[in-house]
Amino acid sequence: MESKTEEASMINVSSLTCIDLDNSNLHQLAVLLKQACLDSGFFYVINHGMSEELKEEAFEQSKKFFALPLEEKMKVLRNEKHRGYAPIHESRLDPKNQVQGDYKEGFTIGMEGPKDCPDLDKSFYSSNIWPNPDVLPGWRETMEKYHQEALRVCKSIARVIALALDLDVDYFDGPEMLGNSIANMILFHYEGILSDPSKGIYACGAHSDYGMMTLLATDDVMGLQICKDKDAKPQKWEYVPSIKKAFIVNIGDLLERWSNGLFKSILHRVLGNGQNRYSIPLFVLPSHKCLIDCLPTCQSKINLPKYPAIKCSSYIFQRYKEVHEHQKQT
Repeated sequence: MESKTEEASMINVSSLTCIDLDNSNLHQLAVLLKQACLDSGFFYVINHGMSEELKEEAFEQSKKFFALPLEEKMKVLRNEKHRGYAPIHESRLDPKNQVQGDYKEGFTIGMEGPKDCPDLDKSFYSSNIWPNPDVLPGWRETMEKYHQEALRVCKSIARVIALALDLDVDYFDGPEMLGNSIANMILFHYEGILSDPSKGIYACGAHSDYGMMTLLATDDVMGLQICKDKDAKPQKWEYVPSIKKAFIVNIGDLLERWSNGLFKSILHRVLGNGQNRYSIPLFVLPSHKCLIDCLPTCQSKINLPKYPAIKCSSYIFQRYKEVHEHQKQT
């Protein structure tokens, strides 16, 4: 009976707010964004300034990498700094419900700090590793450009988020915030398998992102689902369709913590429908030195901070450890 309920819920398609970043009325955008974050924690952004040509080139280059023989991909296997290639089943984001790891492979590209800057923790700003340029000419240049442009879009969104939380528009711009942000971009390839939740088979297990926000580009293959109420029995899952020339944005656990629970970080997962699927999320956090404390506008005498203050680097290591503990149980 449970599997039938689950199956029936899969036909729902979510209707999300669209934020037009070309709108000069930032306060109007802030009202829309705030409502979107209260409703679902997911929204679209359009007129973001990134060219479709760059996005399409990034997807083409991503497909070229994942089409390489496994032997070639293993030459850039993910290192201890979490940069590089992660094979299929390497991650298992929902160990309670998954019988195996995710049916996806990935490649992580992060921020690189100046080599002569002693203040930057090399755990978060280390050198990336790249495929052989003779095998994939132009690959690195495309990915670096896409990463740079995607981060620019996120910084624009952060200004609207600041207004939505009754902060100064440039609140998140400083060097301890997004001025030295941690931004990991992961290229994903979901293998063409058919997910079956009743059997614990998922393209990507249910989880919430732990950062500030995630900027997601996907192809037109349906698969992403969100659950607006994780405590509902049974959980109701809704598909989030891809919209041409738009990014999908979602709030992460860190912003939920910052906003004292006002903005919710929503459970999401990916179900495979038998087709190959590609996506490129950018996971954005503030500087490793940033103290994640309840924002002044999100607390009062009757709404005290729900979470203790924590340094961003400590928070990330804590979350990494949780993920790795899950992996050890697989």
